[in-house]
Amino acid sequence: MTKTAIVLGTIATLFLGGTAIAQESYTFAVVPKAMNNPFFDLARDGCEARAAELGNVTCMYIGPVEHEATTQAQIIEDLITQGVDGLAISVSDIAAATTVIDRATAAGIAVITFDSDAPDSTRTAYVGTDNKLFGEDLGKLLLQVAPDGGTYGMISGGAAAPNLALRVDGVREALAGSAWTEVPGSPTFSNDDIALAVQQMGDLKTANPDLKAIVPVGGWPMFAPDGWKNFVDQYKADVDSGAFALVVADTLPQQLQLLKEGYAHGLVGQRPYEMGQKAMDTLLAIKKGETVDEIIYTGNDVVTAENVDEFLK
Repeated sequence: MTKTAIVLGTIATLFLGGTAIAQESYTFAVVPKAMNNPFFDLARDGCEARAAELGNVTCMYIGPVEHEATTQAQIIEDLITQGVDGLAISVSDIAAATTVIDRATAAGIAVITFDSDAPDSTRTAYVGTDNKLFGEDLGKLLLQVAPDGGTYGMISGGAAAPNLALRVDGVREALAGSAWTEVPGSPTFSNDDIALAVQQMGDLKTANPDLKAIVPVGGWPMFAPDGWKNFVDQYKADVDSGAFALVVADTLPQQLQLLKEGYAHGLVGQRPYEMGQKAMDTLLAIKKGETVDEIIYTGNDVVTAENVDEFLK
């Protein structure tokens, strides 16, 4: 964890034309679902870079080490007690998060969500992916790379994570009426555990030997490149021929490299770095009394073998 010192109520001084102008300083905390998820590392990097550019903002990055909704809620409670100026939260569980978000706003703390929303809470804005559209793009990409269909399974993260539920719905809607059929027991829930997600890839294939595709709605199994390769190597001939399709969420560097090497057919990526940047901008605007959009989408990227080199640059 970096930049965790809380400096509240301090005044930064700017000098313009020899005149000193007081500028209030703020501490904004970014609370991910889990700090052991490399996806959130990019959001942290964007947050810290933007805070440094702004000059009067400190980015505090703090959350549960692993995906634990109760731990996340307790961390937010602690941040409320400490009196941070703003919170950007990736919601693990809507019910738990809504309770603490409402408590934070009642205490005068600016609150937004990022990556995963709690729309019925008193948060001011959501910054991140249009998750329903994201799931639809995953489904459309599967139709593109394997139009003949078959059976498919999905891997999700936390069962109570609202963003992931929307992605699952989006995949299903995109594939409705096609030649694709979802297997029983799908999606499996990895709880954002990278090793478990890799294991669930094998479990899905073992339970369904004729499985024609797996669609993780988050990048977890590919976040362990060696584990991913070990799984794919068992079915590499079918992967190479397109008989077994792998379409995966997220576009972290290790995933792009795996795609380039032929270990997947396509990726649909989010923009976590931009989420971190926009979180700082949005919280600062709220503290200044400015009006912000309630929904701020950061967009996504569809990556295949044809354009992967552009994203690896």
